[in-house]
Amino acid sequence: MRPPSVVPSHPFPARLDHLVLATPDLAATVADFERRTGVRPAPGGAHPGLGTRNQLVSLGGSAYLEIIGPDPEQPGPEGPRPFGVDGLAGPRTVTWAIRTHDLDSAVAEARAGGHDPGPVRSMRRRRPDGTLLEWRLTDGGAHPSGLVPFLIDWGSSAHPTAAELPVTPLLSLSASAPDPGEIAPRLSALAAPLTVVPGETGLTFTVDSPRGPVTFR
Repeated sequence: MRPPSVVPSHPFPARLDHLVLATPDLAATVADFERRTGVRPAPGGAHPGLGTRNQLVSLGGSAYLEIIGPDPEQPGPEGPRPFGVDGLAGPRTVTWAIRTHDLDSAVAEARAGGHDPGPVRSMRRRRPDGTLLEWRLTDGGAHPSGLVPFLIDWGSSAHPTAAELPVTPLLSLSASAPDPGEIAPRLSALAAPLTVVPGETGLTFTVDSPRGPVTFR
């Protein structure tokens, strides 16, 4: 094994808060991540009423990877679980989030720029140490691809990276879509630069690890 390379804090792109790797089987995906990278994601917490829980890895600086899947300790939710985890055949990088410190203003600016990020809602969860995290976010708007990020505002709450998380530094983040030109104006409205190339819709990221660079899709 070798130590991870030294890379700048969350360089791709600016204001990246976190990437979302959704899975129908959280335990299996966490085990696979550990097998491939040599790093075990830390328990994050449950999302009460939504039927999901997560495990986390720092991507460097104040960015992180969220691995999210069904929570077997919760009853089935009344509606669909977040990020379509019930319909996934396997783990997939479904979307990403950019951080703002004034969510309402960021939503207004995005709408003025031609992209509606969708309605704002509040969420909360407790870390394993009992710390309550509270945040507000948009639902991503009317664009279903996941390539256009949602907005998140942690307010006065502690950020997930304030806890001690294992680290796999982010080396790259890119996307593909049948029509990159359709995505570009929405990214511009959010001031969220992202490389999008022609191809099947999807997000790809690569992290450094004790076992070398590892790519996830």
